[in-house]
Amino acid sequence: MDGKLPTILLVEDDEAIAEPLTFGLEREGFLVLHAANGREGLILARKESPDIILLDVILPDVDGYTVCRTLRAESSVPILMLTARDQEMERVLGLELGADDYIVKPFSFRELLARIRAALRRRALDRGEAPEKEDRLVVGEIVLDRVSRQVWRSGQPIELRQREFDLLCALMELAGRAVSRQELLDRVWGPNWIGDPRTVDVHIRWLREKLEEDPSCPRYIQTVRGHGYRLVDPHAPSPEPI
Repeated sequence: MDGKLPTILLVEDDEAIAEPLTFGLEREGFLVLHAANGREGLILARKESPDIILLDVILPDVDGYTVCRTLRAESSVPILMLTARDQEMERVLGLELGADDYIVKPFSFRELLARIRAALRRRALDRGEAPEKEDRLVVGEIVLDRVSRQVWRSGQPIELRQREFDLLCALMELAGRAVSRQELLDRVWGPNWIGDPRTVDVHIRWLREKLEEDPSCPRYIQTVRGHGYRLVDPHAPSPEPI
């Protein structure tokens, strides 16, 4: 973004949430603008043109749904809605009004960060901006080098086949996020691939056999039941819910 810090507009009236969230996001390299109500959020969004908006649903004046609908009529800025509500119809309403994503309180900071970065990547791609990828990805003791297509665990080289390498690379790019089998298929095998989706599970098993100390009790590549998989750093402290 031309050397500028990516800007996040946080529209949240609860200071107990807004303050630590602002602090954490600024530590991650974002510039954070805070609005305590919907009207102020609309003013800041129009004035500052943020790169992404985190929008609470329950606000003291103009509710988040109204803010979302108003902004979407004016801009394509990514909007991630924050709410304590977990009713399906309310999630659908937010998405139909133009929200790009939806996260239910309490949420972990790591999950929120992953969703923010994913939304920013999608926006960059939509604009035709191909963000440069880091040559090396590091999660815990696993190091992956894109250029040499090599992988190490605890400093020891790990031999991976092509699909295994590409699958691990996809998981490391989205570290901390639950990734569906379909998304992994699209990323690694391609959106036009036709075959048994269980091939993802087979390749995950092969990866675990090569990367995990105990493949039957994986610490890095976790199963997210009914959804897919998540790659985590087992040595990192567990994130506190916000």
